[in-house]
Amino acid sequence: MLRFLLSSALAGVLSFSGLDVAQAQSAAGAYLAGREAAVNSDFKQAAAYYSKALARDAQNAEFMDGAVVSLLSLGQLDRALPIAKLMEDAEIRAQAAHMVVIADLVKREDFATLAARDSETLGIGPLVDGLLAAWTKVGLGDMQGALDSFDALMDEPSFGGFARYQKAMALASTGDFAAAEAVYASDDAGALNIMRRGIMARAEILSQLDRNEDALQKLRLAFGAASDPELARLIEGLEAGKTMPFTHVTSARDGHAEVFHTLADVLRGEAGANYTLLYARLAQYIRPDHIDSALLNASLLEELGQFDLAIAAYESVPDGHAATHAAQLGRAAALRRSGKPDAAIEALQQMSRRFPDMAPVFSTLGDVYRQQERYSDAVGAYDRTLELMEPDARGRWFSHYARAIAHERLDDWDLAEADFRQALALNPDQPQVLNYLGYSMVEKQINLDEALGMIEKAVAKEPDSGYIVDSLGWVLYRLGRYGEAVAHMERAVELMPVDPVVNDHLGDVYWAVGRTREAEFQWSRALSFAEFGTASEDVKPDRIRRKLEVGLDVVLEEEGADPLKVADDN
Repeated sequence: MLRFLLSSALAGVLSFSGLDVAQAQSAAGAYLAGREAAVNSDFKQAAAYYSKALARDAQNAEFMDGAVVSLLSLGQLDRALPIAKLMEDAEIRAQAAHMVVIADLVKREDFATLAARDSETLGIGPLVDGLLAAWTKVGLGDMQGALDSFDALMDEPSFGGFARYQKAMALASTGDFAAAEAVYASDDAGALNIMRRGIMARAEILSQLDRNEDALQKLRLAFGAASDPELARLIEGLEAGKTMPFTHVTSARDGHAEVFHTLADVLRGEAGANYTLLYARLAQYIRPDHIDSALLNASLLEELGQFDLAIAAYESVPDGHAATHAAQLGRAAALRRSGKPDAAIEALQQMSRRFPDMAPVFSTLGDVYRQQERYSDAVGAYDRTLELMEPDARGRWFSHYARAIAHERLDDWDLAEADFRQALALNPDQPQVLNYLGYSMVEKQINLDEALGMIEKAVAKEPDSGYIVDSLGWVLYRLGRYGEAVAHMERAVELMPVDPVVNDHLGDVYWAVGRTREAEFQWSRALSFAEFGTASEDVKPDRIRRKLEVGLDVVLEEEGADPLKVADDN
């Protein structure tokens, strides 16, 4: 009977994957392929292979769990639900299956059935189950019981912050804004006032209490001069004296979604993206208009390398929403990372016309132009970025730094140096700026003592950066301090063993100290890496071949430079 029911349940899944049961290979083979796809976060393939395996062995708990997890990761909860229900009917304990069934009950607002579930056997985890149980009581109209449940969770040290936030949201959702603010005030330096959503929710609560100035003060304290359309819209309303509506949680169903979103937001820094994604998917399934969850899903999918799914998630943010710009910026980034830079540039160009006064749009466009070696276009985009940025904006140094790189690549050294030095004026100890400016001066054979000081400071800041350690070895080489350069260059190669530039540099240093055979070995390595396609534009394969033919001293003489005095090769 279970096999028959599961075959029916899988019909939609198999149709979705484009596979037929008759095409299924052995259950074991499909299962192993599904596991491999899941390890690689290829959720579409994982769902398809697990479905194949289930068609062969309908009662296998591992196959069912794999299918549910894969479909949940895809956001296909409606397809996962029949399998999850069958697992519970068969008394198979599996967290993902319980997640899916619970999310379905919440979405349908079947709080009576939800309340009757045994969390010991059908739960997700102590914290999640406790928070969901409290919100279920809100859904059943038992507000006092819900508050008692939140209070009980607050007594648990590791649960306190979560419970306080959810309690404040529950009180605000019923219009008791004074009580909600009292919860916030009792935790003024705690988690409620650190999370972006928590801070913005408090501003709305204060506005409902006719305390717009207090709300503005909280926002300024938390975000400073930083802003975005969503935050700006809230600030503008408060400054205009409007009573801002409370939008974060307006029902028990929203509250359940908030539990999953909050857990996903916290898990992102503590757990793997695959696991965190499950919670974020649940939040958006229960509440499709939860835009923060949509953006979190998209970001997690991008992190997992699932760019097509990430793009779809970004596109789920409705046009005209305050977070539209964030979604479109994310979509452009995903397009670029998926190997579609032209599509990313087109998307950003459209954004620049739609949001002509938004600095992040132009800075992102500049970054993509720079990565595509369209340096003149990049300079123009950074020019506009800097025009739009506030003089004290935190990220202003980076825009100067990025524009400096574009100028340097265009051989506009005076403009490049001015931008590098302005970036350092804004962020004096920034190791990437120190390294790039120092290295550039070394290559131009100017200000070598100053360059050495900059690079030494950069190495002190980031001693495990291969690029920066390479710069230190190279400036010592340029200064004729060959013996000192060796150890730093060898360390750089340890940190970046397949980088052709670093290996080429080590070869030159070895040659300079008379270790000519080792130099030739390093040049050969550098050439192999360059020919394999890992080279940057800074490596010159023809020059490396010439060094292998006649030696570095002859190459330098051919280039009009002073040849090195090479020691005997022992």
